[in-house]
Amino acid sequence: MFALWTKLTSWMAEEKGASMVEYALLVVLIAIVALVAVRLAGNEVSSTFSEIGSGLGS
Repeated sequence: MFALWTKLTSWMAEEKGASMVEYALLVVLIAIVALVAVRLAGNEVSSTFSEIGSGLGS
C-alpha cells in the first residue's frame, strides 16, 4: 500500500501531470471561444440571409 501511495504522490509531483492539466484547460478555453464565435457569426449570417430572402420575395 505504501508503494502505491509513493507512486501516486510522485506522479502528482511531476511537472508532466501539471502541464497536461494546463493543456486541457487551454483546449477547453479555446473550445468555448470557438463555440461563442460560431454562435455569434451564425446569428449574423442567418439574419443576413433572411434580409436577402425577403428582398428577393418582394
